[in-house]
Amino acid sequence: MIGKLQGNVDYVGDGFIILMTGGVGYKVFTPEYLTPNSNVSLWIETVVREDSIRLFGFSSIAAQNLFNQLTAVSGVGPKLALAIMGAIKTDTLMTAIATGDAKTITAAPGVGKKVAEKIIVELKSKIGGASFSVPGASDTSGALPDLLAALESLGYRRLDIVDMAQKLVSENPDADVSKLVPMALKQISGNK
Repeated sequence: MIGKLQGNVDYVGDGFIILMTGGVGYKVFTPEYLTPNSNVSLWIETVVREDSIRLFGFSSIAAQNLFNQLTAVSGVGPKLALAIMGAIKTDTLMTAIATGDAKTITAAPGVGKKVAEKIIVELKSKIGGASFSVPGASDTSGALPDLLAALESLGYRRLDIVDMAQKLVSENPDADVSKLVPMALKQISGNK
């Protein structure tokens, strides 16, 4: 079983790379954004099916663990798990699961409300355990959902604002939405 590969990215395809290691090119499916001719080290998860053997690569053990947890949810296969992880950062996804934020998870392509809720139900108890570390996930502040809803009503995409909103709420635990929205808008305008 292959546990980790290090080598040069020879080719970048749609959702996969060809990783050259010791003269052998491995086709590795990955949610990571990698560039050709870069030297990378990936943690490998091997998925054996009746008709195929596929390698899935991740830049961290946490991402690999999350992939394994996602694929353990019935109805979520490796392809959908990669789509979710490619659309949502690992930390953001783990926080969304821990806080029951199905709307963030449905922002990933191919994920409907039922699948997002199923992921939350099956994985919420595992978040914060030995395989995951989510700072602030236990602080399920009511301000975060309200802040996200307020910013979305102003036309901002959830995936574009969720990381910034989580950071603002964790840095200002006593602030209410009326104070957080102006701070968020100031950060958004400063990022442009």
